[in-house]
Amino acid sequence: MQTNAFDTSFNDILFKDESYKIIGACMAVHNELGNGFLEAVYQEALEIEFKLRKIPYEREVELEIFYKDQILEKKYQADFICFNEIIIELKALSALESSHKSQVINYLKATDMQLGLLVNFGQASFVSQRIIKKGVI
Repeated sequence: MQTNAFDTSFNDILFKDESYKIIGACMAVHNELGNGFLEAVYQEALEIEFKLRKIPYEREVELEIFYKDQILEKKYQADFICFNEIIIELKALSALESSHKSQVINYLKATDMQLGLLVNFGQASFVSQRIIKKGVI
């Protein structure tokens, strides 16, 4: 049986407490604003929520991409990195697609980080996905 290099299982406990805090902050933003705003609005509101909850973060972090040990000119930009360990990618869309998950997977590939959270504020109900490098718990 062939396995994928990444897993979105909720049974993994990698950064469990940290993830719980981040998702709680995201849910607070969604509960306050609802859906329908642009991604930039949710990003700004989430930054405020991270400050209020004392969640350590960096916003709009540039990620370097390597090819054969050389840094490429093209860079990725993560919406947030929290606790110096977790990549947060925000969306404000009517539905998530596989390409959005692939985006987070690429961020994980480009860094030494093991966990990414894909968060969508664009639906009536809050939606998030944990994306973990398989084999890392």
